[in-house]
Amino acid sequence: MDRLRPRNRPQFSGFTNAEIEKMEKLLMESRERSLDREFCQNLASRFNRSSGRAGKPLVKGTEIQSWFQTRLQDLPEVPNNESMSPKDVECKEGACSVEEDNDNEGAMIRDPSELEFEARSSKDGAWYDVEMFLAHRYLSTGEAEVRVRFVGFGAEEDEWVNIKKSVRERSIPFENSECSTLKVGDHVLCFQERRDQSIYYDAHIVEIQRRIHDIRGCRCLILIRYAHDNTEESVRLRRLCHRPRPIS
Repeated sequence: MDRLRPRNRPQFSGFTNAEIEKMEKLLMESRERSLDREFCQNLASRFNRSSGRAGKPLVKGTEIQSWFQTRLQDLPEVPNNESMSPKDVECKEGACSVEEDNDNEGAMIRDPSELEFEARSSKDGAWYDVEMFLAHRYLSTGEAEVRVRFVGFGAEEDEWVNIKKSVRERSIPFENSECSTLKVGDHVLCFQERRDQSIYYDAHIVEIQRRIHDIRGCRCLILIRYAHDNTEESVRLRRLCHRPRPIS
């Protein structure tokens, strides 16, 4: 009887409807990955960076892992979907990917759930998670641009961004054990918390005050300088992410 799933199994109530829908979709696409610790931690980071979680408590990877464990009971096996990139997606029924060697502008990609990209908005210089790639084009200079829709924003916020300069893989938060690898001059992505907004900006490390870790994790203070306005701020490691290279 323990394996029978009740109709209303208690779940962590802090998830938004959009997050639950996302997890349901990921669960059906990749049953095995859903219990992977790193997978759950990365998903928690994506949720915490989305506009829908602004002003709400941070989601923990363990909470997501627990949610998946609860939902996995009695679910049938489902095949994994192959992940897609903006350069290699089959065109089908009018939905095409962004391909640099294709002269036609595409519509939206068939399934963006496995895409792990972020793009820099020209409006504020901040980096946002990409929900989908809508079309692409070439400028007279020969540079390629892609039209993106950001997670948590509607069509009115879609933007054309430079593929090489303003599109890259999603950033990964630093683990507590990684603080020892940081050094002055390193480039990072920093979660800037303000009263009216919380968004991610590129920055580099100016100074590091090493401190002994405790039960809360890394307690080091890291002075960073934001790239968009040259302001400085002392932050904890939990607000920093690895800054990946732009798409080449």
